Amino acid sequence: MEINFNDSFYMQRAIDLAKCGFGKTKTNPLVGCVIVKDDEIIGEGYHEEFGKNHAEVNAIEDAKSKGHSLEGATLYVNLEPCAHYGKTPPCANRIVEEKIARVVIGTTDPFKEVSGRGVEILEENGIEVVEGVLEEECLELNERFFTYVKKNRPYVVLKAGMTLDGKIATSTGESQWITSDYSRKFSHELRGKLDAIMVGINTVLADNPTLNVRYGDYPYNPIRIILDSKLRIPENSNVLRNDLDSIAIVATTKNCGRNNYERLINKKNVEILICEEKNGQVDLIDLMNKLKDYDISSILLEGGATLNASMIKEKLVDKYYFFIAPMIIGNEGLSAIGDLNIEKLKESIRLKNIKVETMFGDILVTGVD
Repeated sequence: MEINFNDSFYMQRAIDLAKCGFGKTKTNPLVGCVIVKDDEIIGEGYHEEFGKNHAEVNAIEDAKSKGHSLEGATLYVNLEPCAHYGKTPPCANRIVEEKIARVVIGTTDPFKEVSGRGVEILEENGIEVVEGVLEEECLELNERFFTYVKKNRPYVVLKAGMTLDGKIATSTGESQWITSDYSRKFSHELRGKLDAIMVGINTVLADNPTLNVRYGDYPYNPIRIILDSKLRIPENSNVLRNDLDSIAIVATTKNCGRNNYERLINKKNVEILICEEKNGQVDLIDLMNKLKDYDISSILLEGGATLNASMIKEKLVDKYYFFIAPMIIGNEGLSAIGDLNIEKLKESIRLKNIKVETMFGDILVTGVD
């Protein structure tokens, strides 16, 4: 089917609406929807929260609340309408019921119960379907969702603030502050967009971070995940505060010790997650599998060198954010990434889709594995 300028214009609006769901949709995708009739937007909506109406239904209800008939209208949505009963009825059937004449889709849904079926239902009922409008932008918007569905684990973003020579702290552990105030605020935006934030116990013991969101447009605090194979975490650690409107998950092993387990098991808003052990540490693959029970589809990794390297070696990092400050510490500083056991250049991690931008004195480099 032919794609015209208006299709791209209205799809971009759908994408912008979808972004309003950042931090609230959990394992569901970010979806926005625009309904157009006679070159006028008559209804808009987005998936506002996990378990609530999908974008198409919200847009349809918006149009009807304003007294519009949807018969003969065009519906724009960045992701293929669902075709199965989940927490809500199938959107494809609702579109048919409303006698919408044309549906423009950004990208198909990789979820096996939907993929292609939504389009099939629409076409079987005489609705014109156009696919692939702003497809690249739509794929990037839902990169966490696609990873979660295809790899059956949370989408992981590694974030590090470092010097030009790749150090995150001096030899004494001083790191406040390497990057600029603006870069740190941008980092809080990342926290607010993702479901969870993960660190190792050494970061907790050294810095006593809170791991909440203190700046930006996304005020929802992520679930805090702390890897602590021996349950050394102090009970008064900031990450275990019970006033952050989200839980803390302490991932440990069966060798954590009964006393340590019992002093934490009844702590409010704290979950003790027993994982398999690997080389004396929490088995990261097992952890990623168990985190699905908490509806976690995305994680911001703010670990130290050891945890970062372990996640990379297990091929669990999907995207990288490196905030680079114009300073040099030298060889004695603490590195952002630990030993990867790489001896040849061909074994190195080479990132793709690199983007570089300046951020008020710092440089932000992003890329995917």
